[in-house]
Amino acid sequence: MGFRDLFRRADAPTSSAIEPTLSAPSEGRPQAAVQDAGPGRLITSSAELGDYLRGSGQQTGAGVAVTSQAAMQVPPVFACVRIISGAIATLPLGIKRRVDDRTRSDASDHPLWKLLRRRPNRWMTPSAFRRMAQMHLLLRGNAYALKVKDARGDVIELLPMHPDRVEVKQLDDLSLVYTYTRKDGRRLVLPQADVMHLVGMTLDGVTGISVIAYARETLGLAIATERHGANMFRNGATVGAILKHDKQLGPEGQANLRASLEAYRGAENAGRTLILEEGMGYEQLGMSAEDAQFIETRKFSRSDIAMFFGVPPHMIGDTEKSTSWGTGIEQQSQGFVAYTLQDWLTTWEETINRDLIREQDPDVFAHFNLAGLVRGDMKTRYTSYQVGRSGGWLSVNDIRALEDMNPVEGGDVYLEPLNMTPIGSRKDDPDDPAPNS
Repeated sequence: MGFRDLFRRADAPTSSAIEPTLSAPSEGRPQAAVQDAGPGRLITSSAELGDYLRGSGQQTGAGVAVTSQAAMQVPPVFACVRIISGAIATLPLGIKRRVDDRTRSDASDHPLWKLLRRRPNRWMTPSAFRRMAQMHLLLRGNAYALKVKDARGDVIELLPMHPDRVEVKQLDDLSLVYTYTRKDGRRLVLPQADVMHLVGMTLDGVTGISVIAYARETLGLAIATERHGANMFRNGATVGAILKHDKQLGPEGQANLRASLEAYRGAENAGRTLILEEGMGYEQLGMSAEDAQFIETRKFSRSDIAMFFGVPPHMIGDTEKSTSWGTGIEQQSQGFVAYTLQDWLTTWEETINRDLIREQDPDVFAHFNLAGLVRGDMKTRYTSYQVGRSGGWLSVNDIRALEDMNPVEGGDVYLEPLNMTPIGSRKDDPDDPAPNS
């Protein structure tokens, strides 16, 4: 049985059992564990079903259950996950080879070049695969993919496995074993060598911790606040002003008043003077203390959620505070790259080097190009090119290659700044402090 047969139908004929092993569901285990809507959760016993229905382990002090699907419906969570996973998905990922101690070249002949840059599996693009895996990391703390290898041992396909269906166990010899539950309920036991495992923040070095789990109370407050606002608009009666009269208006008076107020409706009639009759008074209503507190609670939750994910508040629409990592928006953006994005990029690079590159290729490694972050900022790109060109470490063809342009004849010349020559190199200069020899 090959790797491509591991995910076929349960009733398909199979050959003799090999590692990884595929076992049929035991008595009492569900024959199917499929949930079409949402990420779902695998339920394997009646006790787990009862706990899930009661919200055990997910209930918060705000009285709402927080799941990954519910968390993604909170706008700040969706924004943070979209920003981080989008950056991981779109940054250029290169497979490099060390030629010598100072020279690196593109390993375009390596199988990983095609796997990670063109087609990770039969149905996904590289950006879709990386975006999905990064979302799993952010929401579950782990991302898994089954490695399909050729006869030489090179990985030629990555089949994603949902974290909710994977169990990780560390054996006595410190190796890891993964148990994956298929949609039909059958369990697939995989050795460590057959799984690509991305791990986020971890307390035991084996499995990552979920941001959702540790931000559960903050997210519960945000969800409860959103529900309160929805219920307030659905069931509440909020008015901006009231008209007062010391006597009771009859049906005719109410009809005349309602007809006269129609002339003041709409944005084009804003600011017009309202004329009242028969001693009627007008009183403007301001925002209540409860409404003000409701808005402040939403702002507080939004900032806290951004802090949990390590995303500057201004990137999710909160521009009131701009001094978290510096004196302005630019410093915050630089802090996001240095303290948040670089952390995830390092996780990806080291995992690829460990799980996908054979020991026979010690000079091959994965590397993200951070220059892709300024692809949309033409002024910053051109300024950096000018500095590199005048500083002598970029040639015309180097710059053209970064802009996906073909090289030109004579474009491999590097400039030498005259005001940065080594001391003593100009022997014929009488003003040079170095002695002539």
